[in-house]
Amino acid sequence: MPVKPAKTIAPSSTNEIQRAFFPYARYTSVVGVHTSLVAFTALFLPQTSLLLWPSLADSGRPQSQFQDALTCDPVMTLAWIVTGLVILQVWWAGWIRQWCFEYSSRGGTSDEIKMDRYQFDRGKFSRLGRTVVFTSCVALVFHAIIVLFGAPSARFVLIVCMESHLPHTFLLAIILALLSAFAPAYALGSPSFSSDTSSFITRLNWTRLFAELSPRNPIERALVYPAVAALLGAWLGALPIALDWDRPWQVWPLTPLFGGITGYIVGSLSALSVSALQWLAEEHIRREQSEKQKTT
Repeated sequence: MPVKPAKTIAPSSTNEIQRAFFPYARYTSVVGVHTSLVAFTALFLPQTSLLLWPSLADSGRPQSQFQDALTCDPVMTLAWIVTGLVILQVWWAGWIRQWCFEYSSRGGTSDEIKMDRYQFDRGKFSRLGRTVVFTSCVALVFHAIIVLFGAPSARFVLIVCMESHLPHTFLLAIILALLSAFAPAYALGSPSFSSDTSSFITRLNWTRLFAELSPRNPIERALVYPAVAALLGAWLGALPIALDWDRPWQVWPLTPLFGGITGYIVGSLSALSVSALQWLAEEHIRREQSEKQKTT
């Protein structure tokens, strides 16, 4: 069944509505909690491996026990981070979708808002299922792209057996898909090739946001900035692997992993900063205009 598209509000008639709508205090607190928990998931959740399996620790490595927990088994580190991010991104995407609903329902009558709320609550789980499917497809695409960019497929161990890097690369692709695609798909709807009006509007929104990189409000910036920064951070994070330092943290794919997570956190905080600065500038302009009107 086609999903009802969000109501479009003309910017020229809703500047006051948008300023009155967006909960900057709530947005700031949620972003702070979310980014802190993402950092905790990346750095401290993998420490569970050494608590459960102390034999994984390698005292011969030139690094601290904290670093050893992150590097001793990259697949385990990736698996712990995927587990934490699944929970965090579902929670974060729920906030974004809630703000999208509040934004689109502003200016409507009470009956329209009640009907929209009914549709919003009823379609929550079906949209979550479509989002999971879409994110899985994005992960497969990311996996193929990472391999084409030169990700290792296997390595020889002791010149006797061959260790596959397939789980390393695929778990990295899942993490990048969770960071970049899950929240937009849940908040805006998953793009599809259907010919109905709702699908067409969704494709236009995704094209504008992720091809043209043209977010128009704080909600869209909260989706676009972290997604782009996560992918850029993962790409830049691959550069230290080529250095011949032979450090444990250079093993594939730890540097792209933490580069992507760092980029996501920086992008989230950048979106918050840009939105806050724009809001302060608008408040300053509006205050000056009101003072001029009082004096004339």
